[in-house]
Amino acid sequence: MMDFNELLDTLTPEVYANLKRAVELGKWPDGRPLTREQRQLSLQAVIAYEVKHLPEHERSGYIPPKTHSHCGGSGELAGPDAEQPLNWH
Repeated sequence: MMDFNELLDTLTPEVYANLKRAVELGKWPDGRPLTREQRQLSLQAVIAYEVKHLPEHERSGYIPPKTHSHCGGSGELAGPDAEQPLNWH
């Protein structure tokens, strides 16, 4: 019997696209509704496929990071060792 990871290795871009569309619409291409379990498993497969095959910015739900200006920063993200002045408002 094939486990989840083996199944993911067999997914083609076409199958991925069909699963993603089914999750989005809540139904299979033939119009039959997805059960709750089918939707959950299909979503897990879509996310796992994206992690393995797509760059982060192309994955479902990706939100690009925003620069910040809190803590007196210039709007750029600083490294972990960079000193940041503390501004009290």
